Amino acid sequence: MTTTAPADVVEPLVAMAELDDVGLVLGDVSRGTPVRTAAGVVAAVEDIPAGHKVAVRPVAAGAAVHKYGEVIGRARQDIAPGAHVHLHNLGVGEHTAGGGGFRGAPVAWSPPAAPTREHFLGYRRADGRAATRNYIAVLPTVNCSATVARMVAQAANARHAGVAGLDGVIALTHGLGCGLAEGTAGDDILRRTLRGYAGHANIAAVLTISLGCEVNQPEHVFGADVPAETLGIQDLGGTAATVNAALDRIAAMVPGVAALRREPIAVSDLVLGLQCGGSDAYSGLTANPTLGVAADLLVAAGGRVILGETPEIYGAEHLLRDRAAAPGVGRRIDELISWWQQYTARNDAALDSNPSTGNKAGGITTIWEKSLGAVLKAGTSPLNDVVAYAEPVTARGLTFMDTPGYDPVSATGMVAGGANLLAFTTGRGSVFGSRPTPCLKISTTSRLYERMRGDMDFDAGPAMTRDDQIRYGVRLFEALVDMASGTASKSETLGFGTEEIVPWQMGAVV
Repeated sequence: MTTTAPADVVEPLVAMAELDDVGLVLGDVSRGTPVRTAAGVVAAVEDIPAGHKVAVRPVAAGAAVHKYGEVIGRARQDIAPGAHVHLHNLGVGEHTAGGGGFRGAPVAWSPPAAPTREHFLGYRRADGRAATRNYIAVLPTVNCSATVARMVAQAANARHAGVAGLDGVIALTHGLGCGLAEGTAGDDILRRTLRGYAGHANIAAVLTISLGCEVNQPEHVFGADVPAETLGIQDLGGTAATVNAALDRIAAMVPGVAALRREPIAVSDLVLGLQCGGSDAYSGLTANPTLGVAADLLVAAGGRVILGETPEIYGAEHLLRDRAAAPGVGRRIDELISWWQQYTARNDAALDSNPSTGNKAGGITTIWEKSLGAVLKAGTSPLNDVVAYAEPVTARGLTFMDTPGYDPVSATGMVAGGANLLAFTTGRGSVFGSRPTPCLKISTTSRLYERMRGDMDFDAGPAMTRDDQIRYGVRLFEALVDMASGTASKSETLGFGTEEIVPWQMGAVV
């Protein structure tokens, strides 16, 4: 190893923490190319793709490998400086949740910058809730009425196109509602999810459509408060009669919904759900920490922020536990990790199965590495609450919701819990929307942003230093407030958002 770099040295971004064992190469590196590291200059032992890890110091077989200043796995074999560090020589070891204890409530927290907006332009509902959109929803109780709900929404949109103040008529279709045993966890989750959507602030009026013979009857979803606008396909005599009746009901709803107008509302009424999907190695370097700054600004303004995707905090859960505002909050995080370890084992899987083919191609090797990058989108504020899937999010500040890592399922739970905004980071290029909640897509690299301009709303690619992350995070916060005020996201313009409603399916289908 030498200490003087030749002129043709490739410049990787190496040190996210001083003692990291790996760095990130920003461009493709050929074997033998000199690479400057924090420890000096080394020659690449093999070809290394852009965005992948290079060893900056020797690591013995079985030893921990560090990135972000944390352990991302253990070496499967001896790793030499300049080696490509990926699936062939890095894996996860044994991991036990819990044991960290409660360090005391976080004190003297302050955001990285001051919130730059105090208000957004939204809809104030009669019960005081704040909305960012104004939809009429057609809610099927069961998959068997989903097609009819979709037919109703399509016809209603054609009939009422262009009505001022109405964002549209959407069918909240899903694939469940029958075949699940009543009273089971899966049945409870479905009912909680549908109840959350039906009562969502962004839905000004809802029409429920039932087949008639399903397990998931309307009264099971709503209890004694079944909406008056409920239609049964079997009771009405079939599809055509139901569609016609539904169109009449919606026509009666439209004038009241269209009469609503946006007004200034404090940003403290915003509820932001955080998502990342199609992640790559840049997710934890640019987009996620930038989103974390925006999340901190919303918390500082009195708003609510939801972090989820429990499998994607595995290996980083201690960072959230250390931010717990109360002992029970920290214990709940550990309990969730233990449950997910058992749940995946019962289904012949492991939490390290989470990184997808695209994640790995983008430079992510282990679930621990993915998780350490994923938690960055939650910023730095105290963790105030932990809730189950699709439960209402009521605490101010940061809440963790127990959801799977699969983006549509996770986002569905957050919307059901009350999220009236979603922010979604992506490194590989996920296309996603989630009506009735607008979703802002954030690219991890400028290269992705340019390639998928029709889908990406915000380019976080330049934010590779903390100063840049703060600067871009403020801009992202403002973009989210603009979207809350009615600026259409790219996914809304493209029409995304109804096919992606996917309640968490748990338990036996009988």
